[in-house]
Amino acid sequence: MDLGVRWKLHGDGRTPAPGAVVRPDERLSWPRTAGLGAQHVVAMFGASFVAPVLMGLDPNLAIMMSGVATMVFLLATRGRVPSYLGCSLSFVGVAAVIRADGGSSATVTGAVLVVGVALFLAGLAVQRFGARIIHAAMPPIVTGAVVMLIGFNLAPVTATTYWPQDQWTALLVMLFTGLAVVCLRGFWSRVAIFLGLVFGYGLSWALDRIFGKIHSVDGSGKVTDHWRLDLSAVGQADWIGLPSVHAPSFEWSAILVALPVVIALIAENAGHVKAVGEMTGDPLDDKLGTAISADGIGSVLSTAAGGPPTTTYSENIGVMAATRVYSTAAYWAAACFALLFGLCPKFGAVVAAIPGGVLGGITVILYGMIGLLGAQIWINAGVDLRNPLNLVPAAAGIIIGVGNVSLEITDTFSLSGIALGTIVVITGYHALRAFAPAHLKQQRPLLDEGTSSYDESGSQRASS
Repeated sequence: MDLGVRWKLHGDGRTPAPGAVVRPDERLSWPRTAGLGAQHVVAMFGASFVAPVLMGLDPNLAIMMSGVATMVFLLATRGRVPSYLGCSLSFVGVAAVIRADGGSSATVTGAVLVVGVALFLAGLAVQRFGARIIHAAMPPIVTGAVVMLIGFNLAPVTATTYWPQDQWTALLVMLFTGLAVVCLRGFWSRVAIFLGLVFGYGLSWALDRIFGKIHSVDGSGKVTDHWRLDLSAVGQADWIGLPSVHAPSFEWSAILVALPVVIALIAENAGHVKAVGEMTGDPLDDKLGTAISADGIGSVLSTAAGGPPTTTYSENIGVMAATRVYSTAAYWAAACFALLFGLCPKFGAVVAAIPGGVLGGITVILYGMIGLLGAQIWINAGVDLRNPLNLVPAAAGIIIGVGNVSLEITDTFSLSGIALGTIVVITGYHALRAFAPAHLKQQRPLLDEGTSSYDESGSQRASS
């Protein structure tokens, strides 16, 4: 059985020839491959350790399990889909909601594990019925709205938890990160979030030296005098050791909050597989279901040990585009580096010490970017919000998600925020479509002065 772990040497093993690319089943020399693997680790580093910190989970375990999940993904796809499975930021809002309701880390990982199982099953369905099943159940208007409400539901976390800890540091970090995203080029622009964290880390240290302790809320929400950057745990941490693990626990209320994120993950995986296929010149439609299922397995493995869920990373796709090296050998090297990082508790202590004000500046941009990815899905698919069939369910679901609207079902069970918003978008769209007049499904709306018409998915298409 071909597991995709044998690679042919590309050319002289040094650099690709002009106009040539290193294909997934090829590699450069092992030292250069190891260097590319290290570059992939740096590219995924920012988001992969920000995610567990924001979710209240162990960053060491997160990095280690990202390496394990990547290895599983590469084996499952037989080395045809070069991708790195880092920690998913899509679940940050879910974790915040679960913890606000009194849930523990075990409750968070248990809910997310169920999402991993759902993602695995969705991948099997795509393998069996093809990608059309995704488009039928979740057209772009639905997918974009769900991604948007997941991202914007995070706004109160920044506003009430991180930003108040050190508002001026948060403001400066936000400005620096924004400049880095816009002004830097190539590889550096893809690690702008990481650079923002490094800047904020250094700024907090300098402000402590210059002005002393700050009087503000700390991580627990109490107003105290405290250091912005507390490195006491770093000195106590060992250089080598196993990360802490815990078993997940399962609660229906938490699971229902987390399940909608599976829609974002399916859309994310589908986009990444398509992008990789276009770059490598190898159509990967036949591997879409396998890739989705493999991501689900990776998330299950990570959360079963107490880590965060995983997803394919666009940061690493950007590295491939810049280097023209699509070798899966480089991803194996990256996965091995991640395993080594996970065995260094001192590294985890450094990550855990990131000041709240720094996270405030980062998350203002990061959470907004997650939400606006939903708008990007609409733009790419040509969704026209002038059509009420698109506009009404998306508008209602987004407001419910952003405003964290609640629906009391019984005295002990309610739906709110992300879960309720997603249900409204999905059921609302399909229910309205079943009763909508034909002109809203196939033609431009009567009150619209534009020249567009609508296909069967409610997306805009040009009039003939």
